[in-house]
Amino acid sequence: MGSAYKPTCAQIQKPKHMIGETTLTTQTPTGTEIKASCVRIEPGVWSTILAQFDDANFYQTYAYGSVCWGDHNLGHLVIRNANDVSAVAQVRVLRLWGWCGVAYVRWGPCVQRRRSAWDLLAFRKALEALADEFVRRRRCVLRVIPNVFCEDPEAGPAHATLLELGFRNHKPKTAYRTIRVDLTPPLDAIRKKLEPKWRNQLNAALRNNLEVVEGQDGQLFRQFLELYDEMMARKRFDTTVDPRQFARIQEGLRVHEKMFIALAGLGGRWHAGVVVGCVGATGNYLLGATGVEGLKTKASYLLQWRIMEHLRSRGCRAYDLGGINPIANPGVYHFKAGMGGSEVSQLGLYELSPSTIHSSLLLWAEWIYRLYRKYSRKKSTRKPLPQAGQL
Repeated sequence: MGSAYKPTCAQIQKPKHMIGETTLTTQTPTGTEIKASCVRIEPGVWSTILAQFDDANFYQTYAYGSVCWGDHNLGHLVIRNANDVSAVAQVRVLRLWGWCGVAYVRWGPCVQRRRSAWDLLAFRKALEALADEFVRRRRCVLRVIPNVFCEDPEAGPAHATLLELGFRNHKPKTAYRTIRVDLTPPLDAIRKKLEPKWRNQLNAALRNNLEVVEGQDGQLFRQFLELYDEMMARKRFDTTVDPRQFARIQEGLRVHEKMFIALAGLGGRWHAGVVVGCVGATGNYLLGATGVEGLKTKASYLLQWRIMEHLRSRGCRAYDLGGINPIANPGVYHFKAGMGGSEVSQLGLYELSPSTIHSSLLLWAEWIYRLYRKYSRKKSTRKPLPQAGQL
């Protein structure tokens, strides 16, 4: 392992609800000193630290947290083992009342250093530090969604550790389900794993001589948004996804974290577009759009293959196809199922609370919030959808 990046005092920010830096020091059985600190760290510094981990992901980037939650609601846990950073986690902290709040870790903590094995000890130390800081010290309800899937070898030890520390598996039936494509074999082997019908559609798309443009710049994202608006105006289905929020996140991401955009079309018209996250060793499908012409030219098949080629060239070992729901969205499920991947499910959300009263108050607040969101969506559906090209 290389030496860890250690931020200076000038690079550490202290939001109002984070009073100073919390530092915990323990020792391993071999006598190695482990230090845990929780503060808010500057975007560039956090990006450098996060890049040291293979299980880093889009949802742990500073830009994602800043746009979706606000800078003032972010905290960053860093666990140091001797001279190395062994675990990190970006935390969203929300105060509901003066004495009650929630701390939320999405797809963390990250504990797998680059080209190293998943670290159970680091996972445990990170959870202990999160519990000490947010549950015992700040009296918050702590919710953690580990970036671990039930089919992974580390799933059993991770689940057991969480239960040993007092966490309970909260709503396991709603855990994230997806299809994950293994990108480690040669491209020929990956192509052979495609279902025959999917591979035939890819061959048809290749024969159509579609123009493909790929990159990370804002102009490509704006062109994707035009296509997305066109699709939404045609399909008119309800969604909580805001593609323009992703465009704002893109502006804040560091170069090595930026989303990758691919568009395919003919004669100056884009038929399909895809946006993927490229943080850590797994690429994540984030957004997709298909125009009327794309249904005929099979442009989405070509783009998904190009995405797999790109991710593999970057050193990614897997491609997460962005969630599945065979019952609610069977068409998308069958498309993704044809890409030669394996169905996997995350362990789900785990909760640790200072008391049952705190948990009950949080559930009540969530119920109120869901009613508000439902009412807001109903109001928004009365407004006309934007026309293609309207940003």
